[in-house]
Amino acid sequence: MVYKKIASHEAKKWEFTKCLLLYSGWLDTSMMLKWIQDEYECEVIALTIDIWQTADNLVSIKNKGLDLWAKDVIVYGAKDEFADKYLSIAVKANADYQWWYALSTPLGRIIISEIAVKIAAEYWCDVIAHGCTGKWNDQVRFESYITTLNPRLKTIAPVREWSMWRDEQIVYAEKHWIPVKQKKDTPYSYDENMWGNTWEWWEIENPELIPKFPNILQWCNTIEQTPGESEEIDIYFKKWIAKKINWNSKKLSEIISDLNKIWAKHGVWVFPLIEDRFVWLKVRWVYENPWASILIAAHKNLEKLVSTREENEIKVFMDTKWAYLKYAAKWYDPVMKNIISFINTQNEKVTWNVRIKILKWNIIVESLSSQNSLFDENLATFNKSMDFNQNSSAGFIEIYNLAQKTAYNIWTNN
Repeated sequence: MVYKKIASHEAKKWEFTKCLLLYSGWLDTSMMLKWIQDEYECEVIALTIDIWQTADNLVSIKNKGLDLWAKDVIVYGAKDEFADKYLSIAVKANADYQWWYALSTPLGRIIISEIAVKIAAEYWCDVIAHGCTGKWNDQVRFESYITTLNPRLKTIAPVREWSMWRDEQIVYAEKHWIPVKQKKDTPYSYDENMWGNTWEWWEIENPELIPKFPNILQWCNTIEQTPGESEEIDIYFKKWIAKKINWNSKKLSEIISDLNKIWAKHGVWVFPLIEDRFVWLKVRWVYENPWASILIAAHKNLEKLVSTREENEIKVFMDTKWAYLKYAAKWYDPVMKNIISFINTQNEKVTWNVRIKILKWNIIVESLSSQNSLFDENLATFNKSMDFNQNSSAGFIEIYNLAQKTAYNIWTNN
């Protein structure tokens, strides 16, 4: 099928002379450096944003881009900005899309888009190119965010245009001497930042097949490789922000880095997830979210300890809505600001310490403490206590059950 451009923000040939490419150095964007220059006859500025891609050698990526005739390759460091501005909110919102996905890629797309719009202005680029396909979510995120932040910018999506499948891309790369990691027998695609790692392609996509974890995992051990002994750690929060590990003060990006070193060997948190995309496809991916899952588990339990039942109930709803909006490229929608205001307010009292134990892909929250705790041992104990008047319980039950009892008997008798 020949690709036809119909959206007003899609750039056409001869409309521009300089393009900013969101460049990872992997298969798709490496091919694009040559393909855009040949197809659009324009200069290409490559932009690589460092949000802690552990598998990538940023110096090699830059040199590779220059070897492929990029006009310039910019490597932009954004680890602390990513952690402080976006991942801190993810912790407060207990980031979780459809059970367990901590939203690493959707969070990364916001900061990449913001920086790309800024760099495009500095380099006088009217067009930003990305490496997303016409089926996945990231095309919506990049193009929505870029054109929201600067409506004058246009975009191109070469993967939508060239209609090559993965095997054909590998052949194209080999033909044009473009070095890439993917091979015909291991064509996995992944997206990584400090918050998580996501894997797609091949047997991963089919829920009937078993993912080959030894070939897939980049950070974590398989469950067979994990140590037989458990490991414990204390995480200290002050107003929802993780401040210390084992009572050693660190900035958030360092805490995440340390958690990686400690917990990846235990394989936390690795899982295949059946996922509903907002382009109406159901897919399966494999995720590695070790430190994200640990921070969220610690925060969520501490938050429950210091909040009332009603607060916890509405917080679950707000967190879920935040996650779905975040996943679906709605970061700049006004409702997101309102939801975050609620989340910020509830998190003001989330302070003190959580002890976590890890063993064989499992996270166990062992203990919690907070000066804002709503737990009262004298009220909750099963031992003798004068603080709780059990004489009041029967009267409470009679009033509490009145509506249910009345309605049930009316329905039954009629």
